[in-house]
Amino acid sequence: MKRLAIVTTHPIQYYAPVFKLLHKRGRISIKVFYTWGEAALQKYDPGFQKHIQWDVPLLDGYPYEWVLNTAANKGSHHFKGIVTPGLNQQIEDWKPDAVLIFGWAYKGHLSAMRYFKGKLPVFFRGDSTMLDMGPGVRSAIKNVFLRWIYRKVDYAFYVGANNKAYFKTVGLIDSQLIFAPHAVDNARFYISRNQEVLALRDSLSLKPDDILLLFAGKFEAKKNPHLLLESFKKIKKPNLHLLFVGNGELERGLKNAAAIESRIHFMDFMNQSEIPVVYQAADLFCMPSAGPGETWGLAVNEAMAAAKPVLVSNKVGCAVDLVRYNINGEIFKSQSVEALTDALLRLTSDKDSLAQMGAQSKKIIQPWNFISIAEAIEETLIQSYADES
Repeated sequence: MKRLAIVTTHPIQYYAPVFKLLHKRGRISIKVFYTWGEAALQKYDPGFQKHIQWDVPLLDGYPYEWVLNTAANKGSHHFKGIVTPGLNQQIEDWKPDAVLIFGWAYKGHLSAMRYFKGKLPVFFRGDSTMLDMGPGVRSAIKNVFLRWIYRKVDYAFYVGANNKAYFKTVGLIDSQLIFAPHAVDNARFYISRNQEVLALRDSLSLKPDDILLLFAGKFEAKKNPHLLLESFKKIKKPNLHLLFVGNGELERGLKNAAAIESRIHFMDFMNQSEIPVVYQAADLFCMPSAGPGETWGLAVNEAMAAAKPVLVSNKVGCAVDLVRYNINGEIFKSQSVEALTDALLRLTSDKDSLAQMGAQSKKIIQPWNFISIAEAIEETLIQSYADES
């Protein structure tokens, strides 16, 4: 059985289920090497401005090792936050047939890519796009550097169309690119939580015919929640409500700006076991991101799995893949109050239409699942050795 070493910073609720599935399926053997170190289990999330500990199991059902991180300022938010002098030897000791590295923008990960290139097939997983990269000399220099980076990669798993375009721009070719979609645990959002949904809507004093617009995520500039608030306040529909779920640096400003508006509601960060209720209680989900760095937007997957229509800006990486105009939502021009307001007016004109669009969302998101990711990884590892024999 072929062996795959997987290098990633810390346990993540969107990746751990894939590792568990790969181990359970038994087509390949895996071991995950976590490079942040064990302290990552109690990490402070600067976006939410609090310590986050997910309430779903992230280390069950697959083999893993912690890697010693000697960085002075540990974290995944900067290049020198992951410094792992023992990583390459730990991987070699396990004797893998290939190595899969999640993200290159850490000293330890880039070192592993450089070390194993030519020794083992190097697989790569990242979700970068060109959405924020403008023209000019700076971009050209960055592109030359990125091409140097990606010469260390044999195969890359792309998450969607924008990510594939990015990989091709930095020098990878079609035969090196394998589709492995970004995904969430769709089943967890499918399961009806009707009684909890009714209780939540009742706690917000919503009537059955009221329409609830949802923002769920970090209250930070990249997510641009103030744009949604500004657009919402322009719409004087008494049956339209807005719910902000999350925390972050913009929280006080948002609450101050919404203070006199009884149709705007706030809830703190909701953990994984609770958040499906929030999505199911809503009628429309909005991600108004301005970027830079909204490379995908997995909250969109979650909303769609909960059978909700989605309204996203054109700076959201998943927009081109998941949002179909007037079928399951709309895409609006980023940072345009007018474009967002117009889209909100159209979409919230009829609650029954929203429900129909939500049903389409659920159909569209079904193939974007963990099994598809696992199969892509398995086939690439197995086929890469079949091609050599």
